Formats: sequence, C-alpha cells, structure tokens
Amino acid sequence: MNEVYLNNKFVGKVDEGEAFVENFKDQRRKGLVSKNVNIFYNPEVKEIHIHSVEGRAQRPLIVVKEGKSLLTETHGKQLEDGVLSWSDLVRQGVIEYLDASEEENALVAYDEKNLTEDYTHLEISPMVICGLAATLVPFGNFNQSSRLIIGSKNQKQSIGFYAANYHMRMDMDTNLLHYPQFPIVKTGTHDIFSYEKNPAGQNVVVAIMCYDGYNMEDGVVLNKASIERGMSRSTYYRPTGSVELRYAGGLTDEISVPEKDVKGYRSENDYRFLEEDGIIYPEAKVKEGQVVIGKTSPPRFLSSLDEYKLGAATRRESSIALKHGESGIADFVLLTEGEDGNKLVQVRLRDERIPEIGDKFTSRHGQKGVVGILVPQGDLPFSASGIVPDLIFSPHGIPSRMTISHLIELVGGKVGSLAGRFVDGTIFEGEPEDKLRKELRGLGFREDGTEVFYDGKTGKQLKARIFVGNMYYLRLKHMVANKIHSRARGPVQLLTRQPTEGKAKEGGLRLGEMEKDTFVAHGASLLLKERFDSDKTILPICTKCGLVAVEDRYKNRKYCLVCGDDVEMSYIELSYAFKLLLDEFRSLGIYSQISLKNKY
Repeated sequence: MNEVYLNNKFVGKVDEGEAFVENFKDQRRKGLVSKNVNIFYNPEVKEIHIHSVEGRAQRPLIVVKEGKSLLTETHGKQLEDGVLSWSDLVRQGVIEYLDASEEENALVAYDEKNLTEDYTHLEISPMVICGLAATLVPFGNFNQSSRLIIGSKNQKQSIGFYAANYHMRMDMDTNLLHYPQFPIVKTGTHDIFSYEKNPAGQNVVVAIMCYDGYNMEDGVVLNKASIERGMSRSTYYRPTGSVELRYAGGLTDEISVPEKDVKGYRSENDYRFLEEDGIIYPEAKVKEGQVVIGKTSPPRFLSSLDEYKLGAATRRESSIALKHGESGIADFVLLTEGEDGNKLVQVRLRDERIPEIGDKFTSRHGQKGVVGILVPQGDLPFSASGIVPDLIFSPHGIPSRMTISHLIELVGGKVGSLAGRFVDGTIFEGEPEDKLRKELRGLGFREDGTEVFYDGKTGKQLKARIFVGNMYYLRLKHMVANKIHSRARGPVQLLTRQPTEGKAKEGGLRLGEMEKDTFVAHGASLLLKERFDSDKTILPICTKCGLVAVEDRYKNRKYCLVCGDDVEMSYIELSYAFKLLLDEFRSLGIYSQISLKNKY
C-alpha cells in the first residue's frame, strides 16, 4: 500500500502507486486538475506527496512521450502566426509546470538531439538551466563554473543606465554611465529583456599582453586618450535631507540660515552657499564641512523654569553638512512633506567620476581587475593597421581560470565590429567558433585573432603576435574615490582615548597583531613604539603601594589615596586602555599593584 499525503497531511492509501501518479498527471494535462498542483512518488518508502501550497517555484517544461517531444513544428508555425498562445499549449498538455519535488521523478533533456525513450521532459531552451544574470554571459558553456558564477555576480555591480527617470529620483548611492552601449557579442537574454533600454557597459578594444608589470595580479592598463574621449565616464549621485521636527511644548526645528548667537554656530564660510530659506542653491560646489541645509533646533534639556524664558540664544545649531571626505555639486533640491506632515528638504549631490588608478573593471566572464596605470596613447603598443588598444589585459588570468569564453568573445567582438553585425553568444546555442574564425579570415585578418604589434615607445616590432579584439567591458561601482581613507591626528573615543573607527568618523587605521610582527621582523622598534602611542598617557604611581596616585594641579597637591601626602611617586608612560583596565580591576575590589623598577 502507498500512503498519500496532501501538503504533508495524510489523506489515504492507494494500491498501485505508479499508476495513480500517471493517472493524476494525465488528468492534469487534460485540465481536470489545476496546473499549479504537483505530485511526487517515492517508491523506496512507498509515499505519494501532492503539493498545492503557495510559494513553490515552478518552471515550464515540454512534455515528452515515447522519446518524442509533444511540441511539433506545426505548433511553432501556429505560435508565429498568432493562432496559438502560451496558455493554449499549457491547456493542451504540451507544456507543464514542475516544482522541485516533481522534478525528482522527471528526466529532463536539455536538447532535442539527446531524446531517448527514458526522457520524460524537454527544456524549452538549453539556456534556461542558468539564472538570468548567468545567461547574459556570452559563450558561457565554454567557461569554468565558478567563473560563470562570478561573471553573473559582477554584472549586478556594473554601472549603467539604471532608470530613465533618474533625474526625478532620490536614490541612495547611484551611478550613471554617460555613454552606455549594447554589446556586440550578445545573448538571447539581451533581446528578450530589452537590454538596449538599460545597458551597463561599453565595447572596447582589448589586447592580451603584459605591459611593464602594471597589469600584474589581474590589473588592467587603460589608454589615457580613451578616458579623455569619455570611456567609462560616470556620475555618482547621493541624496541628503532633513526634516523640521516638532517637539513637546510646541517647540519645532527651523530650516533657515542660523543666527550668529545660536549655540554651535559654524564659520560664515560654511554657510556661504545657503539662500535666504536656509537651503543650498542648485549647481553650488560644496566640500567637506560646508552646510547643505541650514537648521536650528530647540535646546535638548529644559528645566521647568527655562520654558518660560526662551530666547533666540538658547537654540542650537543642527545643520546638515558634508561629512569627512565628501564633496560634490548640488544637483537637485526637493521641498515636500514627510509622512507625519513635517517639512522635508532633500538635496541630491552629484560628482563626476572619471576612471582613475584603483577603479575596478571587469569583463562578463569573472575576469575582474583594478586599473594599474593610465598610459598616454603615444606610449601604448599599436597594431600594423594602426589600432591602439583601449585596455590591456594580462595573459596570466587565463590559464588557471580557464575562461575560454573570454577569448571567444574577443574573436566574436572583432568579427562583429568588422562585419557590422551582432554576434550571438547564447549559452549552448551560440555561433560556433569555427564559423567566427572563417569569417575573420574572410575579413582579411588572421583567424586566431592575433596581429603584429609595434612598441609605442621604440617603434620596434614586438617579437610575439598579440591577441587583440573587441570586448564588452563593465565599470563596477567599487571606485577608489569612495574607499580612499587616511588620517593623521584626529578624533578619539571618549572611553579608551584611542582613535575612532571607520571612514565616516575620520577613524584611524589599526595596526594589528600581524602588522606588528612585520615591524618586529624588520627590527623597526622605534616605528613600533610610535604606532602604539595612539593613547599614550603619563600617570603618577605611588612607589610605596603601587596604586595610581593623584595629582591635583588646582591645589598644587600630590597624594596617594591609600598612603596619604608624604609619599614618593614616579611618573610612568602607559596606554590609556591599560589604565582603564586597572580602574575596572579596582572597581571590583582587586588590588592592582604596579611594581616599579629603575629602568637605568
């Protein structure tokens, strides 16, 4: 007997498990059972599971009977003519939806050529075994699986034309590519999802060679002239805003240019871009510390008497200014109301981003790299026909990663740009490499994609032929301008007196245990001492009892809390964090005695 479960609840038993399941599927294909219901038979434990709950991912497959697909050429013509629709095919039982459990009982062929009697279903297209982003990688079936995954992930981080109404939006941290292009080597997914409306990259000339070591470790070399002509140029948008809040007792914030008698008033220079209403004017160039929205707030803590004698001097400054390291141009100012009816002011800042050393670029095959140098066009190698590459990619990124699709795209892009057409690189269904090679030879170039190159500095011919072609390259949102961080002296934490943490707080760069070891190995003891002085403090220690003594500079008194006035004390250098530890020990009643020895 086979137990039957509906949505994991026992509903009964049947004698013939396989016959019951087959009958159920026939009923569903005839439309007597909903297409959203799936059935799974486990012969080992003799259980039949029927699922109809929400939230299951289903995918459509073509039904196969006796080794033949039910989708015929007649169906194809009727679909093209508009006689049949997708829902008609589902209703006729030609296509059915399977969930993860029912797929356990199915054997799915990804190509009609592979069909045998054993197969139960056929993929609508071989490319649907991949996710959306993975099918955007051209010739993905020639790629190593891990690189295909990285390639699909990288495309999600690329800068492109993300929305046509970007000038009306207040999106957080967005980038807009100035001259986006549609790829020469495309896939079927590019056409299906109208990629031309939201492209995210540019077709560039790529040469695979080493260049003075500037493209070692996945680095790329960029042509400075290409950058100056606008290659990969983008704009970075970031909004900032403020709300006029209401407080208890009828007090409110006020968005205006703060008066000079307001507590916490900044310098006049910081307010110079504000108009009479306290808001910055569009197209103003602002730097860190300068105010974008002027605002004053009532005092934080009021006693009962202070409420009756409120004057202008009691208000405090609470303007929105640019943080450490930020700068930009005021692009768009929006005045509106928040959800609770309070006045809301938003200012969008923009910043032109020209590619520089440290910016991240990638192809669609997981071959990501950082710009190592920008080279003037006159110093770059050039081909016999005078072509200078926009980007030089290191050959060492290919052997271990086995991204053959990267190389095929170079040949395909070269064919497409010379022949003036798009090349189809759909996974499993793309144009064959042999065809592309023959076409390239017919266009007057070597079929293997290599060309004779000359050194730009000496003019001499390079000994090796260089592999060169066109490729779709993406600029990623990881830009050095957002990440660069350094500090000399700056703010410290209140508790430990050590530097603050994080770029936004103008924080320090921590020298950890491992970094310390490198200095120790070099014998750089004085440098090490300097680095560990961030919270240096000098404390008086009672030489008799070993506890921290007290130095009262107001009364000009020095004494120990245990031994009294007549004690000898020594001043020692130590970390404030250690002094804090001693204080915490003492608060627990632990006698933290410091034994001093003469260091001479």
